[in-house]
Order: sequence, then C-alpha cells, then structure tokens
Amino acid sequence: MSSRRSLVVPLAAAALAAGLAGCASPTASAPAGATTSAGGGGQVIPVAASINTWGSILQQLGGSHVKETSLISNPNTDPHDYEPTPADSRVIAGSKLFVENGIGYDPWAQQSVAANPDPDRVDLDVGQVVGIPDGGNPHRWYSPPDVEKVADAITADLKRLDPADSAYYDTQRQTFETSGLATYHQLINDIRTTYSGTRIGASESIVTPLAEGLGLDLITPAAFLNDINDGTDPSAADKSTIDDQITRKQIKVYVYNTQNSTPDVAAQVDEARKAGIPVVQVTETLSPANASFEDWQSAQLRSLQTALAQSART
Repeated sequence: MSSRRSLVVPLAAAALAAGLAGCASPTASAPAGATTSAGGGGQVIPVAASINTWGSILQQLGGSHVKETSLISNPNTDPHDYEPTPADSRVIAGSKLFVENGIGYDPWAQQSVAANPDPDRVDLDVGQVVGIPDGGNPHRWYSPPDVEKVADAITADLKRLDPADSAYYDTQRQTFETSGLATYHQLINDIRTTYSGTRIGASESIVTPLAEGLGLDLITPAAFLNDINDGTDPSAADKSTIDDQITRKQIKVYVYNTQNSTPDVAAQVDEARKAGIPVVQVTETLSPANASFEDWQSAQLRSLQTALAQSART
C-alpha cells in the first residue's frame, strides 16, 4: 500500500488511542447525552461519519432523530492524507452509529474504532456493505447502486438502535429515495440514455465507478488512474498514451479530481483545454461543504451532461 494510503503517523495514532481511552462510551441502551427528538417522541442518537459524503446521507436518513458529525468536511482536504485529531476520537467514541468508508480509504477511522470497542456502538464499514475489499476502488459514493446499498444499511442500523421508531426511519428512507434523490436519478438516466458508450478520460480512479454507473467508456489506462489515486508516479508509457488520446481527441470529456491534482494531471487538464476537450471537475467530499449529497452529485452530473452535449456538437 502506498504512502498516500497509509498516512497514519505514530503520534496521531497514539493521540487517538489516548483520546479514546479517556472517552469511552457508556454501555447503557440509551446513548450518552441523548435527548428526545422533535415532538417529544424517541431519542436523538449521536451519529458520525468519517467523511461528509456519507455523513449527509446519514443525517437525512436519521432526520430529527439523530445528531450527525462528519470528521472530514473541508473540500480542500485530501481525505487520503487526513491525519485525525483527539477531537475526532472523542466524536467516534461518543457516537452510537459510526460510518467509515473502509477499503483502505480511511484507515485511521478503523484504528480509532478498534482502539475503543463499544458493544453499544454500531460500526458500519461501507466496503463490507458493498463487498469491496481493501485494495479495491474505495470511491463507492460515485457508484449509484452502492449508494442505495449504503442507504439501506444505514436505515437498518438506525432501526436496530432505535426499534421503537422504525416506521420513522422507513419513511425517511422512502423520502430520501423518491424526493431527495429524484434529480440525481433522473440525471443518471438521461446521461446513460443519451451518451452511453461515449469515451472519456480521467485523472484518477475516483471516476471509474461514476463512468460505470453512467455507461461511459473510460479509456484512460487503469494503471495510471490507480497510480494517481495511490500517490505513486505513473509510467511514461501511460502518460504517453493519455497524451495521444487527448491530442487525437479520442476522448470527448476529461474528468479530474480537484482534490488530487498532481503536475501530471495539471498538464493533462491544460492539454485537454487546448485541444478543445471539455473538462469537468469532481471532488471527494461535498462541495460546498454545506451541500447535501444529492445537490453536490447533481451539480457534478449536470456539468458532465453539459460537457458531453458540448462535445457532441463539435
């Protein structure tokens, strides 16, 4: 595993362990600090997520019955390189449901959970939910089918923690699906219907689940995508292949992750723009930070749809 995937320094790990040891959650059935929800019924459950991508979904599914905290919420932060703080460990220790991405994406979160096992806390590992092991593509929020699986798993865990309010969580899940994700689903369907099979290029593997979900043909060498994602130097052969794809306009759109822009990626973005190839930006966390998951994703999908339409006219 590359250094970009394992940036959990010993001092940070020690701080987490110390913070967790001093902040162990009680083992009572009601969460520490829980209050009654709006309207006086049920409890407000403290919940948390390693990144706000999943945190937004968690908050919407829990509604007024949860108080959600996302540990990474700054769109200028590269989550791969994040170093946790003692405050993060306290949030995890105090939560009754913690959602981590897994798949080697946020190893610090797994270490935090392991440092303070709590039988009353439910730990949801996205990678385990969607069946992707360490070493696989961790960017599952860009996979529409996986978003559905995670939303279902979160709802099931909330009902497990608060069975008296199961009907409320079922309603939240249905509302999220039919109202919250309505535009998101429509954009996905429209892009698949109109542009399926269109060749695109990308800066890293974050785009792979998105391309698969939209039926687009991502022709950038997989090794290059993984190298940029892992923080390793791509091969000269792969860079040459991408340069050729851009100069010969074999791709219709170039998609890049602004939270992981290396000199090689910056050069490709410049080449694409000079060649008249539309460039679309994506991020790993919500942008802006206060956006909802569906608004963030829909904005990016609209940008991609516009770029594909522009390319089709040229």
